[in-house]
Amino acid sequence: MNTAFKDSLGKPTLKVGAFLVEFVSPGIGEICKVAGCDFATLDLEHTGFTFETAKSVAKYMHAADLPLIVRIPSREYHDISRALDVGADGVMLPMVSSIEEARHIVKSAKYFPEGMRGVAVGLAQDRFRSSPLPEAFRNNNRRTILALQIENTAGVEAADAIAALEGVDILWVGHWDLSVSLGIPGQLDHPEFKRAIERVNMACRKHGKSMARVANSVEESI
Repeated sequence: MNTAFKDSLGKPTLKVGAFLVEFVSPGIGEICKVAGCDFATLDLEHTGFTFETAKSVAKYMHAADLPLIVRIPSREYHDISRALDVGADGVMLPMVSSIEEARHIVKSAKYFPEGMRGVAVGLAQDRFRSSPLPEAFRNNNRRTILALQIENTAGVEAADAIAALEGVDILWVGHWDLSVSLGIPGQLDHPEFKRAIERVNMACRKHGKSMARVANSVEESI
């Protein structure tokens, strides 16, 4: 399984992805690939997409050799493990506000000895290949990408501790919700919003993690 994208996380290079909220035809993987994407994210939080959708899109992306991150609607164990079981390379978790929540996420997503994820091997997450449990656990733990969304002031306060946690790969700023939490809805150029973004960015730099957000323009992405 290709881990090149995950291995590149935490390094000072720009990665570009597609955020899928509507269009998920079988050609979407190749479309994203030729458009220059490094990864794709499928949104199950604010759409009608289901885990069945995620399973299909994971196959489309894998055919194009692109990793798929699935944003799930909660931080519950069963949503985390199921998204990974149907073939997602990683999960994005909304509204992460504390180190305790971050630890729960890591334990839910990782197999023994790094976590408590329930055993279901040889299925979509293993590309339907069987292997001894220690090997399957090791491969899945290595390739699983965890993107935790910082979307409120509590998350910003906890950003340093969350970024320091082993197993966390990306701190993804939810810009609209964060601006609301700061009391400045939609004001992404407000100094307070910029200070919050910089605080998350500094935490990521300090601990060798990647920071991400949805960019509304080319200027926002660089």
